[in-house]
Amino acid sequence: MAIIDASTLDLQERVVTINRVSKTVKGGRIFKFAALVVVGDGNGTVGFGIGKAGEVPDAIRKGIEDAKKNLIKVSLKGTSIPHEVIGEFGAGRVLMKPAAAGTGVIAGGPVRAVIEAVGIKDIRTKALRSNNPCNVVRATLAGLASLRSAEEIAAIRGKSVKEIL
Repeated sequence: MAIIDASTLDLQERVVTINRVSKTVKGGRIFKFAALVVVGDGNGTVGFGIGKAGEVPDAIRKGIEDAKKNLIKVSLKGTSIPHEVIGEFGAGRVLMKPAAAGTGVIAGGPVRAVIEAVGIKDIRTKALRSNNPCNVVRATLAGLASLRSAEEIAAIRGKSVKEIL
């Protein structure tokens, strides 16, 4: 897959979750933060990243930098997706179904952040099994990355779109 240059895109960032972890030392507790961030151009390109730091703004900044290094291109069909797909990562599993125009985005927290960053306007989703935000985001991206349009399948098979449909 080709590497997508983030500097040429107008990306919007969405912070999905911020996790606070603590370490107990002799003098008390030390708190650190991990930020899960999703970036997208609203036109089929999306990525996610995790940033860890002692302060929340630093963690978010690191997460954004990481997300810009992990961009993928998603195959869309109008304002929805070309076909139904289940994305899996670890125990995270996300079911995504195309929807008619005007349906809107029917999705929960982490999935909604990814779907809106991609630019999908009409979709139905359900997060199955795990509700860990990191695994749900990774499962959503795995599902979106596996989407293929009829034109792409036709090109792979060396046939026309009419022969396939």
